[in-house]
Amino acid sequence: MSTISRSIPADRMAVLFAVMLVAAAGNTAMQSILPAIGAKLHIPDVWVSLAFSWSALLWVLTAPHWARQSDKRGRKALMALGVIGFMSSMALCGLVLWAGLTGWLAAGVTFILFALFRSLYGGLGSAAPPAVQAYVASRTDPEERTQALSLVSSSFGLGTVIGPAIAPFFILPIVGLAGPLLVFALIGLTVLIALRWRLPDDVPRFAARGNIASYPTTGGSPETATDETEDEIVDPASAASPPLRWTDPRVRPWLLAGLFGGQAQAMMLGVIGFLILDRLQLRLRPDEGAAMTGIVLMAGAFATLLSQWGLIPLLKMSPRTAVLVGAALGGIGTITTGLSFDLHGIIIGFALASLGFGLFRPGFTAGSSLAVPRRDQGAVAGMTASINGAAYIVSPAAGVLLYNWHPSVAYGLMAGFCGWLVLWGWKALRLEAGIN
Repeated sequence: MSTISRSIPADRMAVLFAVMLVAAAGNTAMQSILPAIGAKLHIPDVWVSLAFSWSALLWVLTAPHWARQSDKRGRKALMALGVIGFMSSMALCGLVLWAGLTGWLAAGVTFILFALFRSLYGGLGSAAPPAVQAYVASRTDPEERTQALSLVSSSFGLGTVIGPAIAPFFILPIVGLAGPLLVFALIGLTVLIALRWRLPDDVPRFAARGNIASYPTTGGSPETATDETEDEIVDPASAASPPLRWTDPRVRPWLLAGLFGGQAQAMMLGVIGFLILDRLQLRLRPDEGAAMTGIVLMAGAFATLLSQWGLIPLLKMSPRTAVLVGAALGGIGTITTGLSFDLHGIIIGFALASLGFGLFRPGFTAGSSLAVPRRDQGAVAGMTASINGAAYIVSPAAGVLLYNWHPSVAYGLMAGFCGWLVLWGWKALRLEAGIN
């Protein structure tokens, strides 16, 4: 890290990296164990899924507000707010689930309180990522800014791997399945102390604003680094141009691609934990089910990072190619997962689907960006962030409802979204739609 930035010492970069990492790792760790907790408490699957939908909704609604507030109240203060929201949510959710698992609280009361305390993560946790990005961007020279932003942003993607990987090790004898949440709360406290102790809230050297981070999931994309600053010269003609609209024909095909592909990915992530419990017959052994779910989610996260950090740069895929190939692989992977009845088959199918979605998401994001000139980059970035986040509000719960009705219907719909995206996108995502 010492070679990344001459302006920010290595120890401070490490703190910034940890702030981003813990926010993503803690959320994906919870994703890996919550289906098992729901099974142990005999909570209907759809209510378990809705708990995450509620948190995602709050994240989408509050993230733009906190991104603006970081410019007024200071980057460090907003980072601390995000970490406090994460830490409080994890601690309170862990204690409530522990009380429910030990029989001190009824199952219904347990999940009502759980959803309430998840609000702290969804409502406050979104404050940290844009504040971290703005802190780095405002303290680094232009020639080193992109590399420094890429480093802290990559921790978000890395956290999606680490969370499911280490969560099973924190299923402890006394607290059981609530252990990972309580341990991550302690990790959050450690990060908060390091943030207060090692990170000075000095005057920024440059004006900058952080990107709004998408809700962290196991199939999420690492945040895109940006080196734009707010003190750039603005062309009067650009300022007088009409604002970019959702119906603009330049970006509409890409946004539709993001919408349909995002629904398939969100449904896949919402259903996978329950499919593992059913296909491996682990409903009566939820602790083992949580461990198996962590393995599968970790494989999917590795596949996502492989596609985004390896295949796209190596093969130099255009946005159109990334979307079409990604949708095709996602469809094949969802079908493979839906037809698998052993751990090996589920891992292969889910990893293949995650590889495809890992190609698709950066493809539609890049295509949207290339479709418009520089003056509209802020607007199109907000649109793609909204598309990414909105997919996790309704689709996971809808996918679980369909899965409980008939698994083949749920996986058929996911594959149908991907297949339609390939057929429609072959014509719709053409040169006039933004590839340049």
